[in-house]
Amino acid sequence: MSTIRFYRVDDPYGEFSNFSRHRIHLKGKPWPTTEHYFQAQKFAGTPHEEAVRQQKGPSMAAQMGRDRALPLRKDWESVKDNVMRDAIYAKFTQHVDLKELLLSTGDALLIEHTTKDRYWGDGGDGTGKNRLGHILMEVRRRIREENIPPTESSPPAEE
Repeated sequence: MSTIRFYRVDDPYGEFSNFSRHRIHLKGKPWPTTEHYFQAQKFAGTPHEEAVRQQKGPSMAAQMGRDRALPLRKDWESVKDNVMRDAIYAKFTQHVDLKELLLSTGDALLIEHTTKDRYWGDGGDGTGKNRLGHILMEVRRRIREENIPPTESSPPAEE
């Protein structure tokens, strides 16, 4: 099995980074990046959610989202993977070029390679959880399943 490591936006497969400048539309609003959406959901239903959405760039959104002086939602640890999954699914289904890029990875192992994160990334030495990589692979599989061409026994798609 081949392996694709990603992290920096300007490197190959940098589009897999949550800092890549790909707008998504979720919860009835546009979000400048998946990082904006993810960090804002730590404060869902509060004015801080919108404040994070309005940040100029993903680094500023991340900084605000990591500010523990702000009231983190109580269920964050139990919902954060699903929040990330929703953001990643939106990103790779709302941008045809990104969908094609993700599908072009075949069955490659996708790894966010960074020493800065042991939960979303691999910790730099492979001992991290690589949750972002796993979610990307889940979304890749889901997109493939949703695009299964109809068989002769399948009803035609409605137009």
